Amino acid sequence: MFDTIEEGIGWIESIKRFGDKYDLYRMEIACKELGNPQDNLNIIHIAGTNGKGSTVSYLKHILLEQGYNVGTFTSPYIVNFNERITENHNDISNDDLLKYINKVKELYFKVLDDYDEVITFFELVTLISFMYFDDKNLDYVIYEVGLGGKLDATNVIKPMITAITSISFDHMAMLGDTIEEIALNKLGIVKEGIPLVTSVVDEELSQLFIDYSNNLNSELTVIKRENIEVIEYSSQTNFKYKNQEYSISMLGTHQVVNASLAIEIIHQLNKLKKSDVSLSNIKMGLVNTFWPGRFEMFGNIVIDGAHNVGGMNALRDSVKALFKGKYIKALYTSMVDKEYFDIIQILESFVDEVHFTQFDYPRCETADNLYNVSSHPRKFMHEDAIIALNELKDLKKNEILLVAGSLYFISLIRKNLK
Repeated sequence: MFDTIEEGIGWIESIKRFGDKYDLYRMEIACKELGNPQDNLNIIHIAGTNGKGSTVSYLKHILLEQGYNVGTFTSPYIVNFNERITENHNDISNDDLLKYINKVKELYFKVLDDYDEVITFFELVTLISFMYFDDKNLDYVIYEVGLGGKLDATNVIKPMITAITSISFDHMAMLGDTIEEIALNKLGIVKEGIPLVTSVVDEELSQLFIDYSNNLNSELTVIKRENIEVIEYSSQTNFKYKNQEYSISMLGTHQVVNASLAIEIIHQLNKLKKSDVSLSNIKMGLVNTFWPGRFEMFGNIVIDGAHNVGGMNALRDSVKALFKGKYIKALYTSMVDKEYFDIIQILESFVDEVHFTQFDYPRCETADNLYNVSSHPRKFMHEDAIIALNELKDLKKNEILLVAGSLYFISLIRKNLK
């Protein structure tokens, strides 16, 4: 048994990230050993390549505004480990987290001894969330998929409604090499008779979504772009969805789509009589939503966890919409397993100079390798991310420093800026 939270988190983070077999067998065993606490929860399940965390946050704040008690499960964290699991506005406490880490440690060795199966890091954290939320007796719990959908550890749940935010290339080694394969993996969260809401409108995927949902008798709702009208980008973004006006405080053009998805999920839950949320509380919840590390501004510095092609495309659109006429500097790094050649090409298309860097993290690519991929006429290389940040953050009035890449990188930078 661990006596301190540092010991507990140290142990759980030492557990390997992926199992020898990519399936749900270990989770099913573990949940059964715990008495299937996940079956007691009213769950909204969110998958997608990008936009999951923001959509979770919009939903959470809307439901809180109505007076419901809400849990969220997200990953990875930006500020501290505890933020993966929240109750209302509060991260899981160190005392509670330590209690549940000690419980899953016992479970870890029982499953190893009885079944010769090794529960992975993400599975352990997911199991902690099941127990914690069950004990808290919440009105709703919103689960963000960790990776893919079909075989993700969260996919042992029985949701009230499912949602898919976006589909683009990421984690191809696990999810498939084609956009259709990736989409099918994410569609794996859809359950028989359970509605699906999506903001995926790619023509090559639309029939796949229709056929998949029809086969499971799942009512499909698509966030059509003709139903979204952006009125104004300023300190708040004002937009219309289905001719109703809303405002959000989070910046970025893609956030309008994420907010519209959250609105539609609430509409569908109201229609199913699984919630009773007023229009005024939807509007207030959207305005109050904040999500760190997603187009977050510190003066003339913007940090954004764009770490795949879809994320970088969304970042490009936001920068072009919000910073017309500005001189854009970028500080970027990547994990070695990302498609950074394509990501860098997108980044180079909308920044005036690009600075490649690295930081102390096992999967971080070297600044030298990233620099050599680039063909930008104004490219620079820095071996230390914090030194680079300190050199670049003294900006002129018309300059913007854009810090992008891995969410682990954004976490490091954010701590320094704070």
